[in-house]
Amino acid sequence: MDLGLKPPGKCRFDAVSLGEIMLRLDPGEGRIRTARSFRVWEGGGEYNVIRGLHKCFRMNTAVITAFADNEVGLLLEDLISQGGVDTSLIHWMRTDGIGRICRNGLNFTERGFGIRGALGCSDRSGTAIAKALPEDFDFDYIFGELGVRWLHTGGIYAALSRQSQETILAAVKTAKKYGTVISYDLNYRPSMWEAVGGQEKAREVNRELARYVDVMIGNEEDFTACLGLEVPGNDSGLRKLNLDGYKEMIREAVRVYPNFQIVATTLRQVKTATVNDWSAICWADGNFYQSRPYKDLEILDRVGGGDSFASGLIYGLMTGQDPQKSVEYGAAHGALAMTTPGDTSMASLKEVEAILSGAGARVKR
Repeated sequence: MDLGLKPPGKCRFDAVSLGEIMLRLDPGEGRIRTARSFRVWEGGGEYNVIRGLHKCFRMNTAVITAFADNEVGLLLEDLISQGGVDTSLIHWMRTDGIGRICRNGLNFTERGFGIRGALGCSDRSGTAIAKALPEDFDFDYIFGELGVRWLHTGGIYAALSRQSQETILAAVKTAKKYGTVISYDLNYRPSMWEAVGGQEKAREVNRELARYVDVMIGNEEDFTACLGLEVPGNDSGLRKLNLDGYKEMIREAVRVYPNFQIVATTLRQVKTATVNDWSAICWADGNFYQSRPYKDLEILDRVGGGDSFASGLIYGLMTGQDPQKSVEYGAAHGALAMTTPGDTSMASLKEVEAILSGAGARVKR
């Protein structure tokens, strides 16, 4: 499918993300409330996508974000560097010794098991990226002089602050001016929007941003909360019961936003924290394409599964695959990402393609 991507040789980066990257503190198999030690990872909705595009799919990627210039910020930079993502576009902000000026975000996350669901506890108010303004980033230099083929961002970053709403709008306008393809994950979080205007503000901001988006990602709650679109006849949860209603909502979304070239989402039925049914669907060129279903998928850590779906989908689209193959890449990558700990993917392209070809879980020696 032709999305109008710029040729690789014309751009410094295949893809970049714009959003917050937090330090994830993971108690492993235990609980946050009783932990005596944590393993640290880096993670964030927008970043997870771009890291997967590099680490699994070997694309040249970078992050646009901001960190408080202290030891935690340097730790985050080091973690990003270990994932192979370019850190040269990070904006470093001066801070004091206790985070009054700005700070770096923390995200405590339990994986969940069986009847106990996953649990997240974020500590992210007043972070550097939430306070960053459009003038802190030279978007004309990034998208015009350096060149970027694809920008990924989303509703989590847009919900951080009034400043982040200004910055994300400036970024997508500039990216569009220079012919960069834009993907956006609506990712509605009511608790985040509450302090910056609630659902009314979420709709105002996301409706404006949607006008610049080529590839829109989100589930039915996201489309309703962020864009005001409803699933016809949906009372019990579309992903389980009302796929036809969801398709009708997508058709309406494309009518309202004719700039959407792709609309995609994961379809998840949660049986327990560690067993889900999993698949994905996308709309393109007036048709719907659904991935193979992953029934009773066993999950180690579900956080980041949707982000890994997005990176697999984007990889397929960027490499000229048709929509069916692209959504299969996304679903397979998301499924594999949930078999390992942490927000980000530990899968390889060979493993994704082996799943697509029907490989099982027998030991490889």
